Amino acid sequence: MEGSFLSLVPAIVAIALALITKEVYSSLFIGIAIGGAFFAAGAGSGFTGFFTHVFNDGMIAQLSDSWNVGILVFLVVLGSMVALMNKAGGSRAFGEWAKKHIKSKAGAQIATIGLGILIFIDDYFNCLTVGSVMKPVTEKHGVSRAKLAYLIDATAAPICIIAPISSWAAAVSGFVSEGENGIALFCKAIPFNFYAFFTIAMTLFLAAKNFEFGPMAKAANDLSELNSEDSADPVEMKGSVIDLVLPIAMLIVFCVLGMIYTGGFFTAQIAGETEGTMVANPAYLNFIESFAASDASVGLVLGSFAALIITVVIYLCRRVISYTEIMACIPSGFKAMVPAILILTLAWTLKSMTDSLGAKEYVAGIVSGSAQGLKSMLPAIIFVIACGLAFATGTSWGTFGILIPICIAAFPVASDPIRIISISACMAGAVCGDHISPISDTSIMASAGAGCNHVKHVSTQLPYALLVAAISFVTYIVAGFAQHLGILPAGIISWVIGLAALFGTLLFFKKRAEQ
Repeated sequence: MEGSFLSLVPAIVAIALALITKEVYSSLFIGIAIGGAFFAAGAGSGFTGFFTHVFNDGMIAQLSDSWNVGILVFLVVLGSMVALMNKAGGSRAFGEWAKKHIKSKAGAQIATIGLGILIFIDDYFNCLTVGSVMKPVTEKHGVSRAKLAYLIDATAAPICIIAPISSWAAAVSGFVSEGENGIALFCKAIPFNFYAFFTIAMTLFLAAKNFEFGPMAKAANDLSELNSEDSADPVEMKGSVIDLVLPIAMLIVFCVLGMIYTGGFFTAQIAGETEGTMVANPAYLNFIESFAASDASVGLVLGSFAALIITVVIYLCRRVISYTEIMACIPSGFKAMVPAILILTLAWTLKSMTDSLGAKEYVAGIVSGSAQGLKSMLPAIIFVIACGLAFATGTSWGTFGILIPICIAAFPVASDPIRIISISACMAGAVCGDHISPISDTSIMASAGAGCNHVKHVSTQLPYALLVAAISFVTYIVAGFAQHLGILPAGIISWVIGLAALFGTLLFFKKRAEQ
């Protein structure tokens, strides 16, 4: 069973059950159980080996992983900050301000997209922050929570994968072999990341034209869930817009500082000052390299805690909320994040099951076996494989770790343009698979940020994401053959064909919707 197609079966079963039953917890656990059974059967360890692998090697190991613990702590702190901003009246004050300045449903959606683009540091931070800020605004203009969740998800990973200063850029650079500048390679691949750019273009088109198609159109007409929480927790209107804007601004600033701190930026600066060589210090001069070397999990925890403490001090000084109410918001924020934490825990455990069955090795063998034989088609093939792997495992970064080294090994010449296009296709496919997967942590947190049922979010955004994926696949075919045949510039040709196909298809769906 190890290193074969069966290694992907647990994830496929979990995803299929989630889409069929509309219930994610049991679906994930059944997938975990199948993975544990496969492993125990292959090892001949029986029931004892099954339970040990599922709970000890799987769930407990994932919850004791320092990276995962950092993400969970960040979620709890962010949930507490959201509860604080709501209790202080900052969110409601922003909603009142937005009512005066955002006049339409299209404006509310475009503002959501704009905020998502501005918060490019990290996808987790993006999902929860954009959701907490924009949910009151979008609800007032009748935007469904399913559409809000899509807008959040579509401006989280797709933005991070084209931002050189982000936790995703740091992750990609970490998978590049020694002796090569990972950030430079990341930047070269940005223009060919068709899925990310086309996704953002599609969100803007749908928002500006104010139409939906597929399951999202049905969800847009179901507004029964909107404003369902208004009476649950009455807020005294002491707060103002600054009580929302300032904490979020501090979150962004301190999270960036926390990440470059873990990358050695300040340590190197202090060392340079001590030795009198601050000007020649590469870490001090190169902010991006410090960001690339950062530990996003630890940096986000440090930054969020600093922002939380300062927010508490500011609220106390402004007397918009009492100390007792502040302390009550801490567990309240934790409780709000429990569903997301539980789904993340199960998703991580399922990933460990597929890893133990050799899913990575199976996919790596498929890619490396076809690399040189289908050179012109390789970008499109890499895109599809990356999309499938990220969909089945729920992780983009794991997909980067598997496929980027293979692309580099298949095309060792750094100046080979097909190499850059293939690496970009890997990143785009990983984001696409992560975008549509029910067990993706980004999708889970987009649902949590929008207050939308998770399976409903996945099912409504699936046709949108698949449309962009199909067009991206075609553009990678065009880019591969154009580059191989010497038709220059291959990037511009691909962009023209891709955008024409995207907007032509959207106009077709819009005309059908009007009819």
